[in-house]
Amino acid sequence: MRRLASRLGIVAICLGAAVMWAAPAGAEAPCHNEDGCVRVLRVSGLVDPVVIEFVEREVDAVRADSGYVATILEVNSEGASVDDAELARFVRHLREAEVPVSAWVGTSAVALGAAAELVVALPDSAMAALSRIGEVERVRLPGDLLGDATEELERLSDRTISAGRAKDLRLVSAAVPTFPQYVATLEGVSTSPSKEGGSKQKTELNTSVVFSKPDLWPQALHTVASPPVTYLLLGVGIGLLLFEFFTAGVGIAGVVGAAAGLGAAYGFGVLPFRWWALGLLVGSMFAFAIDVQAGIQRFWTFVGLVAWVVGSFFLFDGISLPWPALVTGLVGMGVGMLSGMPAMVRSRFGTPTIPRDWMVGQRAEVREALDPDGVIVLQGALWRARARGPMPLAVGERAQVVSLDGLIVEVDPDSEGNHS
Repeated sequence: MRRLASRLGIVAICLGAAVMWAAPAGAEAPCHNEDGCVRVLRVSGLVDPVVIEFVEREVDAVRADSGYVATILEVNSEGASVDDAELARFVRHLREAEVPVSAWVGTSAVALGAAAELVVALPDSAMAALSRIGEVERVRLPGDLLGDATEELERLSDRTISAGRAKDLRLVSAAVPTFPQYVATLEGVSTSPSKEGGSKQKTELNTSVVFSKPDLWPQALHTVASPPVTYLLLGVGIGLLLFEFFTAGVGIAGVVGAAAGLGAAYGFGVLPFRWWALGLLVGSMFAFAIDVQAGIQRFWTFVGLVAWVVGSFFLFDGISLPWPALVTGLVGMGVGMLSGMPAMVRSRFGTPTIPRDWMVGQRAEVREALDPDGVIVLQGALWRARARGPMPLAVGERAQVVSLDGLIVEVDPDSEGNHS
Protein backbone atom coordinates (compact mmCIF):
# COMPACT_ATOMS: atom_id res chain seq x y z
CA MET A 1 0.00 0.00 0.00
CA ARG A 2 2.79 2.43 0.87
CA ARG A 3 4.62 1.57 -2.35
CA LEU A 4 1.53 2.16 -4.46
CA ALA A 5 0.64 5.36 -2.62
CA SER A 6 4.08 6.80 -3.27
CA ARG A 7 3.87 5.97 -6.95
CA LEU A 8 0.42 7.52 -7.17
CA GLY A 9 1.89 10.67 -5.70
CA ILE A 10 4.71 10.67 -8.25
CA VAL A 11 2.25 10.27 -11.13
CA ALA A 12 0.05 13.07 -9.79
CA ILE A 13 3.04 15.40 -9.39
CA CYS A 14 4.29 14.65 -12.92
CA LEU A 15 0.91 15.24 -14.50
CA GLY A 16 0.39 18.41 -12.51
CA ALA A 17 3.80 19.72 -13.59
CA ALA A 18 2.98 18.90 -17.20
CA VAL A 19 -0.23 20.90 -16.99
CA MET A 20 1.53 23.88 -15.41
CA TRP A 21 4.50 23.95 -17.74
CA ALA A 22 2.77 23.07 -21.00
CA ALA A 23 2.28 26.68 -22.10
CA PRO A 24 0.27 27.13 -25.29
CA ALA A 25 2.14 28.12 -28.39
CA GLY A 26 1.65 31.61 -29.72
CA ALA A 27 -1.45 32.01 -31.83
CA GLU A 28 -0.17 34.88 -33.90
CA ALA A 29 0.75 33.95 -37.49
CA PRO A 30 1.28 37.07 -39.62
CA CYS A 31 -0.22 37.10 -43.08
CA HIS A 32 2.36 37.72 -45.80
CA ASN A 33 -0.07 37.67 -48.72
CA GLU A 34 -1.03 41.04 -50.14
CA ASP A 35 -4.43 39.56 -51.06
CA GLY A 36 -5.08 38.72 -47.42
CA CYS A 37 -5.46 35.49 -45.43
CA VAL A 38 -8.23 33.37 -43.95
CA ARG A 39 -7.60 31.56 -40.66
CA VAL A 40 -9.25 28.11 -40.37
CA LEU A 41 -9.71 26.56 -36.93
CA ARG A 42 -10.69 22.91 -36.72
CA VAL A 43 -13.34 22.14 -34.09
CA SER A 44 -13.91 18.40 -33.64
CA GLY A 45 -15.38 16.30 -30.87
CA LEU A 46 -17.26 18.03 -28.07
CA VAL A 47 -16.93 21.78 -27.59
CA ASP A 48 -15.18 21.72 -24.22
CA PRO A 49 -13.01 24.21 -22.29
CA VAL A 50 -9.92 23.17 -24.28
CA VAL A 51 -11.64 23.91 -27.60
CA ILE A 52 -13.06 27.20 -26.33
CA GLU A 53 -9.68 28.38 -25.05
CA PHE A 54 -7.98 27.44 -28.32
CA VAL A 55 -10.60 29.12 -30.53
CA GLU A 56 -10.77 32.30 -28.47
CA ARG A 57 -6.99 32.62 -28.38
CA GLU A 58 -6.75 32.20 -32.14
CA VAL A 59 -9.69 34.52 -32.87
CA ASP A 60 -8.21 37.26 -30.67
CA ALA A 61 -4.87 36.94 -32.48
CA VAL A 62 -6.47 37.36 -35.91
CA ARG A 63 -6.63 41.09 -36.63
CA ALA A 64 -7.53 43.04 -39.71
CA ASP A 65 -4.32 45.09 -39.55
CA SER A 66 -2.32 41.86 -39.88
CA GLY A 67 -3.93 41.04 -43.23
CA TYR A 68 -6.67 38.61 -42.18
CA VAL A 69 -10.11 39.01 -43.72
CA ALA A 70 -12.01 36.11 -42.12
CA THR A 71 -11.86 33.29 -39.57
CA ILE A 72 -13.63 29.97 -40.25
CA LEU A 73 -14.49 27.26 -37.75
CA GLU A 74 -14.31 23.90 -39.52
CA VAL A 75 -16.93 22.07 -37.44
CA ASN A 76 -17.36 18.32 -36.98
CA SER A 77 -18.88 18.07 -33.52
CA GLU A 78 -21.51 16.09 -31.62
CA GLY A 79 -22.28 18.85 -29.11
CA ALA A 80 -20.77 20.71 -26.15
CA SER A 81 -19.78 19.75 -22.62
CA VAL A 82 -19.85 23.30 -21.20
CA ASP A 83 -22.89 24.82 -19.52
CA ASP A 84 -25.37 27.15 -21.20
CA ALA A 85 -23.87 30.36 -19.83
CA GLU A 86 -20.36 29.47 -21.00
CA LEU A 87 -21.65 28.44 -24.42
CA ALA A 88 -23.53 31.74 -24.84
CA ARG A 89 -20.48 33.74 -23.70
CA PHE A 90 -18.32 31.86 -26.20
CA VAL A 91 -20.68 32.55 -29.12
CA ARG A 92 -20.93 36.24 -28.22
CA HIS A 93 -17.15 36.46 -28.09
CA LEU A 94 -16.96 35.07 -31.63
CA ARG A 95 -19.66 37.39 -32.96
CA GLU A 96 -17.89 40.41 -31.52
CA ALA A 97 -14.48 39.49 -32.96
CA GLU A 98 -12.61 42.13 -34.97
CA VAL A 99 -12.35 39.79 -37.98
CA PRO A 100 -15.66 38.07 -38.94
CA VAL A 101 -16.05 34.46 -37.72
CA SER A 102 -18.20 31.93 -39.58
CA ALA A 103 -18.59 28.14 -39.53
CA TRP A 104 -18.19 25.43 -42.15
CA VAL A 105 -19.55 21.90 -41.78
CA GLY A 106 -17.47 19.86 -44.20
CA THR A 107 -18.25 16.84 -46.34
CA SER A 108 -19.62 13.95 -44.25
CA ALA A 109 -19.19 16.02 -41.07
CA VAL A 110 -21.92 16.70 -38.51
CA ALA A 111 -23.00 19.57 -36.28
CA LEU A 112 -25.23 18.14 -33.58
CA GLY A 113 -26.81 19.59 -30.46
CA ALA A 114 -25.01 22.68 -29.21
CA ALA A 115 -22.60 22.49 -32.15
CA ALA A 116 -25.58 22.99 -34.47
CA GLU A 117 -26.54 26.08 -32.50
CA LEU A 118 -22.98 27.36 -32.80
CA VAL A 119 -23.10 27.02 -36.59
CA VAL A 120 -26.49 28.71 -36.83
CA ALA A 121 -25.51 31.58 -34.52
CA LEU A 122 -22.46 32.57 -36.60
CA PRO A 123 -23.24 34.65 -39.70
CA ASP A 124 -22.35 33.44 -43.21
CA SER A 125 -21.99 29.82 -42.09
CA ALA A 126 -22.32 27.07 -44.70
CA MET A 127 -22.48 23.30 -45.14
CA ALA A 128 -21.05 20.85 -47.65
CA ALA A 129 -22.65 17.92 -49.41
CA LEU A 130 -23.34 14.86 -47.23
CA SER A 131 -23.03 16.92 -44.05
CA ARG A 132 -25.79 16.87 -41.43
CA ILE A 133 -27.08 19.26 -38.81
CA GLY A 134 -29.64 18.77 -36.05
CA GLU A 135 -30.43 16.54 -33.03
CA VAL A 136 -30.91 19.61 -30.85
CA GLU A 137 -32.62 17.98 -27.87
CA ARG A 138 -32.75 21.29 -26.03
CA VAL A 139 -32.03 24.77 -27.43
CA ARG A 140 -29.33 26.20 -25.19
CA LEU A 141 -28.54 29.59 -26.73
CA PRO A 142 -30.79 32.61 -26.04
CA GLY A 143 -33.07 34.04 -28.71
CA ASP A 144 -30.89 37.11 -29.39
CA LEU A 145 -28.15 34.79 -30.71
CA LEU A 146 -30.38 32.48 -32.77
CA GLY A 147 -33.15 34.81 -33.91
CA ASP A 148 -35.89 33.18 -35.98
CA ALA A 149 -33.89 29.94 -36.16
CA THR A 150 -34.90 28.99 -32.62
CA GLU A 151 -38.20 27.42 -33.68
CA GLU A 152 -36.59 25.50 -36.54
CA LEU A 153 -33.93 24.10 -34.24
CA GLU A 154 -36.58 22.97 -31.76
CA ARG A 155 -38.14 20.89 -34.54
CA LEU A 156 -34.82 19.06 -34.97
CA SER A 157 -34.84 17.52 -31.50
CA ASP A 158 -34.54 13.94 -32.78
CA ARG A 159 -33.41 14.21 -36.39
CA THR A 160 -30.86 15.77 -38.70
CA ILE A 161 -31.24 17.52 -42.03
CA SER A 162 -29.04 17.97 -45.09
CA ALA A 163 -27.17 21.06 -46.21
CA GLY A 164 -29.78 21.93 -48.81
CA ARG A 165 -32.63 21.68 -46.33
CA ALA A 166 -30.68 23.72 -43.77
CA LYS A 167 -30.23 26.48 -46.35
CA ASP A 168 -33.94 26.43 -47.24
CA LEU A 169 -34.78 26.86 -43.55
CA ARG A 170 -32.19 29.67 -43.32
CA LEU A 171 -30.19 27.87 -40.69
CA VAL A 172 -27.06 28.42 -42.79
CA SER A 173 -26.29 30.95 -45.50
CA ALA A 174 -25.18 28.53 -48.17
CA ALA A 175 -24.86 24.91 -49.23
CA VAL A 176 -21.56 24.76 -51.11
CA PRO A 177 -19.96 21.61 -52.59
CA THR A 178 -16.35 22.31 -51.62
CA PHE A 179 -14.44 24.29 -49.05
CA PRO A 180 -12.56 26.52 -51.56
CA GLN A 181 -15.89 27.47 -53.12
CA TYR A 182 -17.18 28.45 -49.70
CA VAL A 183 -14.09 30.54 -48.92
CA ALA A 184 -14.57 32.36 -52.24
CA THR A 185 -18.04 33.53 -51.12
CA LEU A 186 -16.75 35.36 -48.04
CA GLU A 187 -16.45 39.11 -48.01
CA GLY A 188 -12.92 40.38 -48.49
CA VAL A 189 -11.62 37.18 -50.14
CA SER A 190 -9.85 37.79 -53.44
CA THR A 191 -10.38 35.43 -56.40
CA SER A 192 -9.39 35.30 -60.05
CA PRO A 193 -10.41 33.17 -63.06
CA SER A 194 -8.69 29.81 -63.19
CA LYS A 195 -5.93 29.37 -65.76
CA GLU A 196 -7.00 25.79 -66.38
CA GLY A 197 -9.02 25.17 -69.50
CA GLY A 198 -12.44 23.58 -69.56
CA SER A 199 -16.04 24.15 -70.44
CA LYS A 200 -16.89 25.59 -67.01
CA GLN A 201 -15.36 28.79 -65.75
CA LYS A 202 -13.57 28.20 -62.44
CA THR A 203 -12.02 30.58 -59.97
CA GLU A 204 -8.84 30.44 -57.94
CA LEU A 205 -8.29 31.84 -54.48
CA ASN A 206 -5.76 34.65 -54.30
CA THR A 207 -6.30 34.87 -50.56
CA SER A 208 -4.21 32.43 -48.54
CA VAL A 209 -5.82 29.84 -46.25
CA VAL A 210 -3.99 29.21 -42.97
CA PHE A 211 -4.99 26.16 -40.90
CA SER A 212 -4.50 26.07 -37.12
CA LYS A 213 -4.94 23.33 -34.55
CA PRO A 214 -4.29 23.05 -30.80
CA ASP A 215 -0.86 22.15 -29.48
CA LEU A 216 -0.05 18.56 -28.52
CA TRP A 217 -0.89 18.86 -24.81
CA PRO A 218 -4.28 20.58 -25.30
CA GLN A 219 -5.09 18.00 -27.98
CA ALA A 220 -4.31 15.23 -25.50
CA LEU A 221 -6.56 16.83 -22.85
CA HIS A 222 -9.33 17.25 -25.41
CA THR A 223 -9.05 13.57 -26.33
CA VAL A 224 -9.08 12.45 -22.70
CA ALA A 225 -12.20 14.56 -22.06
CA SER A 226 -14.21 12.73 -24.72
CA PRO A 227 -16.91 10.41 -23.28
CA PRO A 228 -15.57 7.12 -24.70
CA VAL A 229 -11.97 7.77 -23.64
CA THR A 230 -12.97 8.92 -20.14
CA TYR A 231 -15.18 5.86 -19.67
CA LEU A 232 -12.57 3.40 -20.90
CA LEU A 233 -9.82 5.04 -18.83
CA LEU A 234 -11.98 4.55 -15.75
CA GLY A 235 -12.40 0.85 -16.57
CA VAL A 236 -8.68 0.38 -17.21
CA GLY A 237 -7.83 2.19 -13.99
CA ILE A 238 -10.17 0.02 -11.90
CA GLY A 239 -8.92 -3.20 -13.49
CA LEU A 240 -5.22 -2.43 -13.10
CA LEU A 241 -5.53 -1.15 -9.54
CA LEU A 242 -7.37 -4.33 -8.53
CA PHE A 243 -4.63 -6.36 -10.20
CA GLU A 244 -1.95 -4.41 -8.34
CA PHE A 245 -3.64 -4.75 -4.96
CA PHE A 246 -4.29 -8.48 -5.15
CA THR A 247 -1.39 -10.00 -7.09
CA ALA A 248 1.59 -8.56 -5.22
CA GLY A 249 2.91 -7.10 -8.47
CA VAL A 250 5.98 -4.96 -8.98
CA GLY A 251 4.01 -1.72 -9.21
CA ILE A 252 3.81 -1.16 -12.98
CA ALA A 253 0.11 -2.02 -13.10
CA GLY A 254 -0.52 0.34 -10.19
CA VAL A 255 1.28 3.25 -11.84
CA VAL A 256 -0.50 2.75 -15.18
CA GLY A 257 -3.82 2.28 -13.40
CA ALA A 258 -3.26 5.45 -11.39
CA ALA A 259 -2.44 7.40 -14.55
CA ALA A 260 -5.61 6.07 -16.20
CA GLY A 261 -7.60 7.06 -13.12
CA LEU A 262 -6.19 10.58 -13.18
CA GLY A 263 -7.06 10.89 -16.86
CA ALA A 264 -10.60 9.74 -16.14
CA ALA A 265 -10.81 12.24 -13.27
CA TYR A 266 -9.92 15.06 -15.65
CA GLY A 267 -12.56 13.87 -18.10
CA PHE A 268 -15.23 13.82 -15.40
CA GLY A 269 -14.15 17.32 -14.40
CA VAL A 270 -15.10 18.51 -17.89
CA LEU A 271 -17.99 16.26 -18.97
CA PRO A 272 -21.53 16.38 -17.56
CA PHE A 273 -22.21 13.16 -15.71
CA ARG A 274 -24.58 11.67 -13.15
CA TRP A 275 -23.04 11.35 -9.70
CA TRP A 276 -25.04 8.28 -8.77
CA ALA A 277 -23.96 6.47 -11.95
CA LEU A 278 -20.30 7.27 -11.32
CA GLY A 279 -20.81 6.08 -7.75
CA LEU A 280 -22.02 2.72 -9.07
CA LEU A 281 -18.95 2.36 -11.29
CA VAL A 282 -16.52 3.20 -8.50
CA GLY A 283 -18.48 1.08 -6.02
CA SER A 284 -18.22 -1.91 -8.36
CA MET A 285 -14.47 -1.86 -7.72
CA PHE A 286 -15.01 -2.59 -4.03
CA ALA A 287 -17.55 -5.32 -4.80
CA PHE A 288 -15.10 -6.98 -7.20
CA ALA A 289 -12.32 -6.68 -4.63
CA ILE A 290 -14.16 -8.83 -2.09
CA ASP A 291 -14.26 -11.87 -4.38
CA VAL A 292 -10.89 -11.21 -6.05
CA GLN A 293 -9.28 -11.40 -2.64
CA ALA A 294 -10.97 -14.73 -1.98
CA GLY A 295 -10.10 -15.99 -5.47
CA ILE A 296 -13.64 -17.25 -6.10
CA GLN A 297 -16.50 -15.62 -8.06
CA ARG A 298 -19.31 -15.33 -5.59
CA PHE A 299 -22.19 -12.99 -4.84
CA TRP A 300 -20.13 -9.81 -4.83
CA THR A 301 -18.73 -10.36 -8.34
CA PHE A 302 -22.24 -10.27 -9.78
CA VAL A 303 -23.16 -7.28 -7.62
CA GLY A 304 -20.16 -5.48 -9.12
CA LEU A 305 -21.12 -6.45 -12.66
CA VAL A 306 -24.70 -5.23 -12.21
CA ALA A 307 -23.42 -1.94 -10.79
CA TRP A 308 -20.98 -1.57 -13.70
CA VAL A 309 -23.67 -2.23 -16.34
CA VAL A 310 -26.23 0.16 -14.85
CA GLY A 311 -23.64 2.88 -14.22
CA SER A 312 -22.29 2.56 -17.77
CA PHE A 313 -25.67 3.08 -19.42
CA PHE A 314 -26.53 6.18 -17.37
CA LEU A 315 -23.07 7.67 -16.80
CA PHE A 316 -23.14 10.81 -18.95
CA ASP A 317 -25.90 13.40 -18.72
CA GLY A 318 -27.11 14.59 -22.11
CA ILE A 319 -24.24 12.94 -24.00
CA SER A 320 -24.52 9.54 -25.62
CA LEU A 321 -21.71 7.06 -25.04
CA PRO A 322 -20.83 5.49 -28.43
CA TRP A 323 -21.83 1.85 -28.72
CA PRO A 324 -18.31 0.57 -29.53
CA ALA A 325 -16.96 2.11 -26.31
CA LEU A 326 -19.93 0.90 -24.27
CA VAL A 327 -19.65 -2.67 -25.55
CA THR A 328 -15.87 -2.65 -25.03
CA GLY A 329 -16.28 -1.46 -21.45
CA LEU A 330 -19.03 -3.94 -20.57
CA VAL A 331 -17.44 -6.98 -22.22
CA GLY A 332 -13.95 -6.09 -21.03
CA MET A 333 -15.00 -5.69 -17.40
CA GLY A 334 -17.13 -8.85 -17.52
CA VAL A 335 -14.39 -11.01 -19.00
CA GLY A 336 -11.77 -9.46 -16.75
CA MET A 337 -13.64 -10.07 -13.51
CA LEU A 338 -15.18 -13.44 -14.36
CA SER A 339 -12.16 -15.01 -16.00
CA GLY A 340 -9.06 -12.85 -16.40
CA MET A 341 -8.57 -11.55 -12.86
CA PRO A 342 -9.12 -14.91 -11.11
CA ALA A 343 -6.76 -16.58 -13.59
CA MET A 344 -4.04 -14.02 -12.89
CA VAL A 345 -4.49 -14.35 -9.14
CA ARG A 346 -4.30 -18.14 -9.36
CA SER A 347 -1.21 -18.03 -11.55
CA ARG A 348 0.41 -15.77 -8.99
CA PHE A 349 -0.56 -17.57 -5.81
CA GLY A 350 -1.22 -21.16 -6.83
CA THR A 351 -3.77 -23.37 -8.58
CA PRO A 352 -6.95 -24.13 -6.66
CA THR A 353 -7.68 -27.27 -8.71
CA ILE A 354 -4.76 -29.06 -7.03
CA PRO A 355 -5.67 -30.46 -3.59
CA ARG A 356 -4.12 -28.26 -0.93
CA ASP A 357 -5.00 -30.04 2.27
CA TRP A 358 -1.31 -30.85 2.62
CA MET A 359 -0.69 -27.16 3.35
CA VAL A 360 -2.45 -27.30 6.74
CA GLY A 361 0.21 -27.56 9.43
CA GLN A 362 3.04 -26.40 7.12
CA ARG A 363 5.34 -23.59 8.18
CA ALA A 364 5.97 -20.53 6.02
CA GLU A 365 7.83 -17.23 6.08
CA VAL A 366 6.10 -13.83 5.93
CA ARG A 367 7.06 -11.98 2.75
CA GLU A 368 4.69 -8.98 3.19
CA ALA A 369 3.45 -8.10 6.67
CA LEU A 370 0.18 -9.76 7.70
CA ASP A 371 -1.99 -6.99 9.18
CA PRO A 372 -4.12 -9.04 8.93
CA ASP A 373 -3.69 -9.70 5.14
CA GLY A 374 -0.39 -10.06 3.38
CA VAL A 375 1.84 -12.55 1.55
CA ILE A 376 3.75 -15.61 2.72
CA VAL A 377 6.31 -17.88 1.08
CA LEU A 378 5.41 -21.56 1.36
CA GLN A 379 7.79 -24.07 -0.21
CA GLY A 380 9.06 -21.42 -2.62
CA ALA A 381 5.61 -20.21 -3.77
CA LEU A 382 3.83 -16.96 -2.90
CA TRP A 383 0.40 -17.15 -1.27
CA ARG A 384 -2.09 -14.56 -0.09
CA ALA A 385 -2.43 -15.05 3.64
CA ARG A 386 -4.40 -13.77 6.60
CA ALA A 387 -3.28 -13.75 10.22
CA ARG A 388 -5.97 -15.13 12.54
CA GLY A 389 -4.55 -13.63 15.70
CA PRO A 390 -5.00 -10.04 16.91
CA MET A 391 -1.33 -9.17 16.44
CA PRO A 392 0.20 -8.55 12.97
CA LEU A 393 3.09 -10.67 11.71
CA ALA A 394 6.13 -8.76 10.48
CA VAL A 395 8.24 -9.52 7.42
CA GLY A 396 10.58 -12.42 8.10
CA GLU A 397 8.54 -13.97 10.90
CA ARG A 398 7.46 -17.59 10.74
CA ALA A 399 3.82 -18.65 10.45
CA GLN A 400 1.94 -21.94 10.49
CA VAL A 401 -0.96 -22.73 8.13
CA VAL A 402 -4.14 -23.60 10.02
CA SER A 403 -6.90 -23.42 7.34
CA LEU A 404 -7.76 -22.41 3.78
CA ASP A 405 -10.42 -19.98 2.49
CA GLY A 406 -10.44 -20.04 -1.31
CA LEU A 407 -7.01 -18.76 -2.29
CA ILE A 408 -6.45 -17.20 1.13
CA VAL A 409 -4.21 -19.13 3.53
CA GLU A 410 -5.08 -18.54 7.17
CA VAL A 411 -2.12 -18.72 9.52
CA ASP A 412 -1.16 -18.43 13.15
CA PRO A 413 2.22 -17.31 14.47
CA ASP A 414 4.72 -20.17 14.58
CA SER A 415 5.89 -19.68 18.13
CA GLU A 416 8.45 -22.45 17.86
CA GLY A 417 9.99 -21.12 14.65
CA ASN A 418 9.98 -17.48 15.74
CA HIS A 419 11.45 -18.40 19.12
CA SER A 420 14.29 -20.28 17.56
